[in-house]
Amino acid sequence: MNVLVTEYLRINLESEQWECRRCGHVHGSARETYKRGLLVYDRDPRDIHKPLLDTTKYDRSFSPDPLWCRILEYYCSSCGTLVEAEYLPPGHPPLYDIELDIDALKRQWADRTEVTEPPVAEPPPRRAHHHHHGAGTVKP
Repeated sequence: MNVLVTEYLRINLESEQWECRRCGHVHGSARETYKRGLLVYDRDPRDIHKPLLDTTKYDRSFSPDPLWCRILEYYCSSCGTLVEAEYLPPGHPPLYDIELDIDALKRQWADRTEVTEPPVAEPPPRRAHHHHHGAGTVKP
């Protein structure tokens, strides 16, 4: 029996394993954090939140300072789906954000039949971005 936990994670109660909902890849024991089985990308926050002011002229550019903030992105190692992202101070360990009582889940789902899993949402299509400035006529 699979129990859906997040948009991209489920727990297989028979094997007690975290699984990717997109590709079915096993990430590890459901009795531990799912993050252990994922690829981690430690991002510089300036790559995501680009400075709004010229960094050669201003100390503060409205972009997070990497000395104070880091962004961890967690990806399925099989299909590359982004499963989770978190903002942390440098040196802080990854958050242990989901801890489930697997034995209680097994008791809760013991008398249920297999449930049809809804499909994982596809990411929205990327659209070409076009700029239209004016009607193309120039006045003297």
